[in-house]
Amino acid sequence: MCYIEFSDIFKVKMKKITVILFSFTLAGCLLLSACTCSDIHSTTPSTPPTTETPTTPVVEGGTLKLYGSDPNTLDPALSADANSHDYILQIFSGLVKLDDNLEPAPDIAASWEISEDDLTYTFHLRDDVFFQDGRRVTASDFKYSWERACRPSTGSSTAITYLIDIVGVDDVIQGLAEEISGVEVVNDSTLKVTIDAPKSYFLSKLTYPTAMVVDKPNVEAGNGWWRQPNGTGPFKLKEWQQGSSLILEKNDSYYGDVAHLDFVEYLFLSGIPMNLYETGEIDVAGVSVYYIDRITDTSGSFYQELYESPELSFYWIGFNTTEPPFDDVNIRKAFTMAVDKDKIINLALRDLVQRADGILPPGIPGYNEDLVGLGFDVDEAKALIAASKYGDVANLPPITLTTSGYGAAVSKSQEAIIYQWRENLGVEVQVRQMEPERYVYYLKEEKDNLFDIGWIADYPHPQDFLDVLFHTGAENNFGEYSNLALDALLDLASTELDMETSLAMYRQAEQMLVDDAVVLPLWFGRNYILIKPYVKGYEPNAMGHVTLNRVWLEEH
Repeated sequence: MCYIEFSDIFKVKMKKITVILFSFTLAGCLLLSACTCSDIHSTTPSTPPTTETPTTPVVEGGTLKLYGSDPNTLDPALSADANSHDYILQIFSGLVKLDDNLEPAPDIAASWEISEDDLTYTFHLRDDVFFQDGRRVTASDFKYSWERACRPSTGSSTAITYLIDIVGVDDVIQGLAEEISGVEVVNDSTLKVTIDAPKSYFLSKLTYPTAMVVDKPNVEAGNGWWRQPNGTGPFKLKEWQQGSSLILEKNDSYYGDVAHLDFVEYLFLSGIPMNLYETGEIDVAGVSVYYIDRITDTSGSFYQELYESPELSFYWIGFNTTEPPFDDVNIRKAFTMAVDKDKIINLALRDLVQRADGILPPGIPGYNEDLVGLGFDVDEAKALIAASKYGDVANLPPITLTTSGYGAAVSKSQEAIIYQWRENLGVEVQVRQMEPERYVYYLKEEKDNLFDIGWIADYPHPQDFLDVLFHTGAENNFGEYSNLALDALLDLASTELDMETSLAMYRQAEQMLVDDAVVLPLWFGRNYILIKPYVKGYEPNAMGHVTLNRVWLEEH
């Protein structure tokens, strides 16, 4: 799961979960969805400015300088935010990875077979994969890594989502067993995995960090082991100065494409990214909404350096459906219909995102162009409040919106939404901030009546949005919504191997969620980045991740 936070000032990626700081930054800000934004799409270059041409010789060496922030953790079993994932994906690796088409592809597993009943996967590991200290990776290392991730003492919030399909995982998570019964080490190079039902997305789930391999002696060195991780990825952690910088170093023993770069240096809290980019202190920068006129000026110096790409992401305001007043569907609908999203997107976000009426972003299989959303209608919103069990806004309890951030700063997006609730419904909404590093991990327990958040796909499948976020009891169901009819439909869709039939079920499930106003959908995102002309191969995928071992620097 990948959460993300965003601000109007700069983009902060929080893996799977996007924490909506509501200030929005066009580039890295909260990795979000694959949508099109008409204003930018018509004026920016149609191809990445960094694309390597066949006639250009690759230059080896050099340091790529990026803007970043401290990871919350570098433990693959614990990471649940996009920012931490960005580093983990460079340091660690797993059985499979997503290829350029976002399809599962071999990684440490060179190949695999699937049984006729679609329940058993037999993975054949490469024999040239080593931890960075030189020890060879075997099938037993994966068994250890997954069982460690599932044990209650590890404290993983992601194992229950990304490994739960494996037979026996739930027993380990519940503390009823020490070993995962559905994982069998056949020999050093062969791992057999049995799942509980046919799942078309199972291999895609194994690309998530929770399923990556870790080194047992490294882990058992102590609680802070991940500050000196012994991974298998294309880069090693060379140096990390908390609050200042983090440096990755090329892993010369990497089994895949060895990085062209010697180092990747991330600068933390070093100033405004746009200013650092202009002065050459960083090579890549996310684009803030405040600078959009400059970067889209075709006669300006930044136009040819702008890279626009889709992102499979979704931002919303969640309702705490277990507590008043949002335990009443009429109140949820009223708050949804009282917000003019088009005006907010136009004025506060400069049309750089796409309005969301549903949950599945464009580009995800099952995206429904015919979905019927809850439109902007103030009169209907007031009528819904009158029809609710509260009868009048005067009878509503105090309402607080939980958000991520520091210093009581409220973004323009938040201001606009709160203002519209005040003007259109006569409701005052207070804001309470949680520290960004705690937001994703403690939101479920500490949320107030409302909360803002975003989600970027882990893999391009509707299950990763609808089931993972809204099934009863799901770890990422922050609003604690429960609908047994929806659960039954999602369960059928997840095991239906005929794709068209499955997608039809997911579309039906999405419409149910919209009709019940489970969340207030806001927008789908898009990625906007400035990239120096000498940086080649820096191309974020639809989840916002970059294969850094492909990146190289021209002499400049």
